[in-house]
Amino acid sequence: MERLLDKLIENRESGIYPYHMPGHKRRPCGGLGHEIFGIDITEIDGFDNLHQPQGILARLQERAARLYGAEESYYLVNGSTAGILSAISAALPRGGHLLMARNCHKSAYHGAYLRGLELTGLFPPVLEGYSCFDAITPGQVWNALDADPGIQAVLLVSPTYEGRISDIRGIAEIVHEKGIPLIVDEAHGAHLGLAGEKPENSCQAGADLVIHSVHKTLPALTQTALLHVNGSRIDRERLRRFLRIYQTSSPSYPLMASIDNALCFMEEQGKGAFRRFEEGYGKMLKELESCRRLCFLPWEKGVQDVGKLVISVGDTGLTGRELYDILLRDYRLQLEMAGDNYVLAMFTINDGPEAYERMSRALLEIDRAQPQGKRPQSADRAGWFSEGLAAPGISLAEAWDMETEEAELSCCVGRIGGEFVNLYPPGVPVLVPGERMTSALCEKIQGWMDQGLTVQGVERRGDRIVGKVLKNVQGYGADRG
Repeated sequence: MERLLDKLIENRESGIYPYHMPGHKRRPCGGLGHEIFGIDITEIDGFDNLHQPQGILARLQERAARLYGAEESYYLVNGSTAGILSAISAALPRGGHLLMARNCHKSAYHGAYLRGLELTGLFPPVLEGYSCFDAITPGQVWNALDADPGIQAVLLVSPTYEGRISDIRGIAEIVHEKGIPLIVDEAHGAHLGLAGEKPENSCQAGADLVIHSVHKTLPALTQTALLHVNGSRIDRERLRRFLRIYQTSSPSYPLMASIDNALCFMEEQGKGAFRRFEEGYGKMLKELESCRRLCFLPWEKGVQDVGKLVISVGDTGLTGRELYDILLRDYRLQLEMAGDNYVLAMFTINDGPEAYERMSRALLEIDRAQPQGKRPQSADRAGWFSEGLAAPGISLAEAWDMETEEAELSCCVGRIGGEFVNLYPPGVPVLVPGERMTSALCEKIQGWMDQGLTVQGVERRGDRIVGKVLKNVQGYGADRG
């Protein structure tokens, strides 16, 4: 099959002069080289149009659908965010009712805000000792749908940021019994189900809409993603309308070529790449079993995804941030993120032996160097997540448009939040506008700031931490902490 990258290179070498956008005219400028500029074009003859594909882009999207087991697939150049916004908008009417996992990325909340949706939260359990979320279960979904027949769609995250995988096949059967669609934010699972590997991806498991970030776990450029659609519960023309709204009208050809390149690699070399990936990752985990202080979430197919190394500080006495800093400063290893009592390192099929050897050596040395200390206080997120949308009568759609005022964090207990607050990464809100701020939440935000973690939605000003609350709106009921 024709490859987009080959076609772009052919155009670059053709001798045809570009009297069209973009303004660099395929000539190098500044520090970026000829390779980048030479393949960056607009929708010229022979290169199709992403928003009405009939040629090469149509064929590439058809190949993506075959590879993932979807009925239709769409290239995304505005990242998974565009896919999530489009999926939510297409699946529900304005003002509709969405059952949504509480650990969804904030882009899902943005979609709910834009469409004025009513939200019911699904609260994932917390993994003991790791302060991260476990997977949503079929039983949780069944109970929620049974309790509220007005729900019109379900949105879950699988795998989670830390790699926990839900039983999507079982959940899809439950959701479809109610005659409503299932949306799966599978941004961190673009590798699932490819090259004949298990576990299956959510398209294969029966979800109606599935979003993949190609760049997160496959060898593709940042901002590349896919949206897949299956079944008759989604109006396809409506979906395409929202894709045109949420995606740029000037899609990047280098980004689309990057998607094509990654999927071609998986088709042609995926089996061997996965085999090497799993062998290298498994060998590293085996070596790390000798650690006495640090702890690791075990890799278990269908439960914990390969490549997501969640490292608990155990009883070292370190915080997650301290472990993260040691790995970067002393071993030159840049991890994905730090939480209060764990860190996350990501491995993919593009990692070689060096990646596993350097991580094993570093963690074994750190583990041996640490005297047994007091285990840091576990960050049990359930203390505030279980309350969900705790301000009766104030939806996200209403609250985020209301007037706000700044308040010191110590004075926010019982007040209604006026802005999203989240650790970044991963961008999962611990506070959504319209929710009441509890003492447990304020203490946790304070602790994160004191550790030097990146917290979006609040600011440190000297000795004060300041957040936004709704003006002239008081909390509802006593603080339950």
